[in-house]
Amino acid sequence: MTLPLVVGVDGSDGSLRAVDWAVDEAVRRGLPLRLVYASLWERYEGALPSTGPGRPAERVMADNILGSAVERVRHHEPALKVSTATVPAEAASALLDEGRYATAVVTGSRGRGGLKGALLGSVGLAVAARSSCPVVVVRGDRAALSGSHERVLLGAGDPVTSREAVRFAFREAEARGGELHVVRAWKRPVYEAADPGAPGEGTGQRHEERAQAVIDKLVAEAAAEHPDVRLRTAAVEGPARRVLVDRSAAADLVVVGTRRGPGHFGLQLGRVAHTLLQHSACPVAVVPQMW
Repeated sequence: MTLPLVVGVDGSDGSLRAVDWAVDEAVRRGLPLRLVYASLWERYEGALPSTGPGRPAERVMADNILGSAVERVRHHEPALKVSTATVPAEAASALLDEGRYATAVVTGSRGRGGLKGALLGSVGLAVAARSSCPVVVVRGDRAALSGSHERVLLGAGDPVTSREAVRFAFREAEARGGELHVVRAWKRPVYEAADPGAPGEGTGQRHEERAQAVIDKLVAEAAAEHPDVRLRTAAVEGPARRVLVDRSAAADLVVVGTRRGPGHFGLQLGRVAHTLLQHSACPVAVVPQMW
């Protein structure tokens, strides 16, 4: 069974951009699309007496939002398989439940109820931080959203948290026919004497080589499975959050891994992923590593 791409829709500009991105992604990956509108009104509607003819305003709005989203999909890709659902739940909870049976969940960076000036809506943050499947938060400029850079950027973090992210990034690069750029940031400990000209122990060269070795080990298996993917790697000095945000300006998608543990509640999201969700210049895929 082919699991769909699930897209949260609420009629906002952000969700419409998410729909457009998901259409292109579904075509690239050969996946069906599932559009989900979440409304707590649906939970209570059946228990309340009818006060007049016709449907409640919230149901009409849900139907209109989903109908418009379907029309948008059909306009871009008439043959794409699309299903819809109005779910009686809060938006983040609904998308987390849908994500159990999805290839990935796609959201906009700001929803209809987002606070003015907020960098990322609470729904996108909650889903990215708790989902059991990959979550893509669609943000960025026109070049990134259209895929014109032809590059996927992977942040190579701790191998314990990055295995699934590596697989996801290679599949994305292969589907797009573009380059996969794998970057691992490193920092020189403050107690070391900074002497860039000395190649010996305790210098930047040693840390760079260690970072590169982590990259090589991390991507070896996936690179062998996807020999057609054009791979470029780099060990870069600096904070990982700053390095990846800066390089996201030349990417169509940035991929990072995060660790999910059973019995852990609340937001499970590292600082690098959190910063990218707030500041990346392109869509961000957060891929969980279950343990």
